[in-house]
Amino acid sequence: MSAPSDRVLTIECTTEACSVALSVDGALLAGEFRQLGRGHAEALVPMIAALPDAGRAGRIAVGLGPGSFTGVRIGLAAARALGVAWDVPVAGYPTLGLIAAMARAQSDDGRVLVATTGGHGEWFVQPFDADGLPLTDLRSLRPDDAAQVASDLGIGLIAGSQASALTARIEGTTAAAIWPDARQFGLLPQGLLTGDLTPLYGRAPDARLPGGLLPGQATAA
Repeated sequence: MSAPSDRVLTIECTTEACSVALSVDGALLAGEFRQLGRGHAEALVPMIAALPDAGRAGRIAVGLGPGSFTGVRIGLAAARALGVAWDVPVAGYPTLGLIAAMARAQSDDGRVLVATTGGHGEWFVQPFDADGLPLTDLRSLRPDDAAQVASDLGIGLIAGSQASALTARIEGTTAAAIWPDARQFGLLPQGLLTGDLTPLYGRAPDARLPGGLLPGQATAA
């Protein structure tokens, strides 16, 4: 087996699913995928520990979202902690980009529209081109607005947790109801990796601090 320094540990727990994987040059060595719904905090560390060498790797990749606020934070906290403990670099990637990469093989022209569960009845929506790169910025939309955007784009394949619901609103589209899976990290375009570990929440947090500030905003001096 390759030395740990050649490996990438991928952590993905931004949605209802939770997964981890070890890979070398895009080839999967070991991994696990669970459809949890909740309980990511309790499940993630044991899942990593169950990997060969307790998941030890020379690099770490982690999903940045959008998805569950809690899931995004859990994944980032674990990745950062292991990066410090192992003294290895940590990179982030957009979760919708991984979903698009997983679905591209099913697309007639390589383009994919990703639609996943957001908050307050909205869906996270983003289209990707044949190279797996975003065509537009991520948006959080009501279902009717998402359907209008999808119809205007004319993309035949819709992927993600809300794919079936969205295709039901648009004739001539196909659904790929899939969740992000760390074991498929090798499909992700390397251009989507970033050293900026800022979470991609996709919308403003519901909670506000006293004075109306969002979490992370500094108070005035």
